[in-house]
Amino acid sequence: MQKYSVNQHLIETVLAWVNSGEIAIPEIQRPFVWDSSKVRDLMDSLYQGYPIGYVIAWRNPNVRLKDGSLSEGKKILIDGQQRVTALTAAVLGHYVISKTYQRVKIKIAFNLITEKFEVQNPAILKDKTWLHDISEVFNGSVSLLSLVRDYLKSNSDADENNIEKAFTKLVNIPKKQIGLIELSPDLDIETVTEIFIRINSKGVVLSQADFAMSKIASNTEYGGNELRKAIDYFCHLAIAPEFYKHIVDNDKEFAKTDYFQKMQWMKTENEDLYDPDYNDLIRVAFTSQFNRGRLSDLVSLLSGRNFEARTFEEAIAEQSFTTLKTGVNNFVNETNFKRFLMIIKSAGFISPKLIRSQNAINFAYIVYLKLKELKVNSVLIESYVRRWLVYSILTGRYSGSPESSFDFDIKQISQKPFDEYLKEKEDGELSDAFWNASLPQSLDTSVASSPYFHVFLASQVKANDRGFLSKDVLVSDLISLRGDIHHLFPKDYLKKNGLDQSKYNQIANYVYMQSEINIKVGNNPPKDYFKIVSSQMLENNRLVSGLTTNQELLDNLEMNSVPKEIIEMSIDNYNEFLTLRRKLMATKIKEYYLSL
Repeated sequence: MQKYSVNQHLIETVLAWVNSGEIAIPEIQRPFVWDSSKVRDLMDSLYQGYPIGYVIAWRNPNVRLKDGSLSEGKKILIDGQQRVTALTAAVLGHYVISKTYQRVKIKIAFNLITEKFEVQNPAILKDKTWLHDISEVFNGSVSLLSLVRDYLKSNSDADENNIEKAFTKLVNIPKKQIGLIELSPDLDIETVTEIFIRINSKGVVLSQADFAMSKIASNTEYGGNELRKAIDYFCHLAIAPEFYKHIVDNDKEFAKTDYFQKMQWMKTENEDLYDPDYNDLIRVAFTSQFNRGRLSDLVSLLSGRNFEARTFEEAIAEQSFTTLKTGVNNFVNETNFKRFLMIIKSAGFISPKLIRSQNAINFAYIVYLKLKELKVNSVLIESYVRRWLVYSILTGRYSGSPESSFDFDIKQISQKPFDEYLKEKEDGELSDAFWNASLPQSLDTSVASSPYFHVFLASQVKANDRGFLSKDVLVSDLISLRGDIHHLFPKDYLKKNGLDQSKYNQIANYVYMQSEINIKVGNNPPKDYFKIVSSQMLENNRLVSGLTTNQELLDNLEMNSVPKEIIEMSIDNYNEFLTLRRKLMATKIKEYYLSL
């Protein structure tokens, strides 16, 4: 089967298709990111007769309408948006949406004497040798004859023949050709993505969420473009709440919508624990509402795909948009979002640096929204969400390519009681062998961003543990106030004894410690610095730590999962220390998990 056709089209034909909506410019490469000089260079290339490459469009399948007739699918531009948008700006005089979401005009000027293009500027506006805005030449707003006449009158020294030649050449730019590769509507998204990646020399990777956004943005019948903005604006507000005013000032239409009312609370929200991007939002909204995990299914459903009959039906497309809107509204709902974050924090994950798996937190939000929809008891929801989050981090359930796991898990959760499914997973993957052997082995690493270490830290936060050798300062304070991780066996001490980085940077040698305590510990082996701590407790001088009794010291070691044997240890005991501490850390993580 031929997967594509290649044709040359006049630029004016392609622009007419864009104007009529036959070619939809989705917002995969949202928004227009070229600077104006690139638009100028594109016009110069066309003027000189240079090729400007191909654009790639994927024709949507034909959809059966409710009256039984077939509607031909639009073409969605999947590569070449920037070039086509640049042409609509320079040739048609259309506004473009800038990186800051403002509607701006890019005006390109042309000097008929030097045959040079330039971005319009105040100096050009005062110079008679320039046509100030070439779009006036193309869009018919001014008579071409009077344009030439007026120009020659203002530039009487100019060579009339040369001016007419340059003018004719300029006017013929829309008659130049551009290559259009049209991909077959029979292709699935995975194939289209593969083709895109292979053709696109910049190596820009198209995600399934990009296709979903294209599909949403190019839909006008069911409010797709408004929905696209809701997704995009919410994600922007999550990172920059001050963007709220920008929407009010620059997108007055959207500011009147129900979506915007539902996200007004974001204007004062500075929480950065979970800053979703459009990929996260679409994935959560889709999976929680459709009980499916593959975003390619969403694109098919938004096209009206009937999976059983293998046809495309308008009624299915309409229903799919309605369902997706529900999912998006549930996601951005203030009560849902804030309560979900409260649950995550109650599990000890108080900082984004403790959550390295965006997929794990995305699925935890799916679990929350799904169980709420299923009217599960709210206290149980809190426990289930906490447990599922930690279970998925400990097992790496959503690392790598998560779609098949998302798909499998949501189908199970929608078909059987959640506690039953969770127990099934725990029995299979969090057995005694995991806690006693597999987890301690996983803690044998020098990667500070290890998910196991983050879960250990979350367990300390949840238990209100104090920092190593601290009397009052909590681990949670040290994490949220940018405290530092330090070495129990000082790094320089281990280096001097010939250990390399992979040995001295073991996470079992890491602990949250106040910097001032760390400085006093210095480069001494544990047996030496613990002598100082013991003598300061006897003399009550608090030189190193605020701890005053031996029991306080033992309690502090216990809450930091530090073996009490460390008090007598030096370099000879380092490997023994690491083994002991890994076991204690694993035990603490297990107790924490069972308490969630």
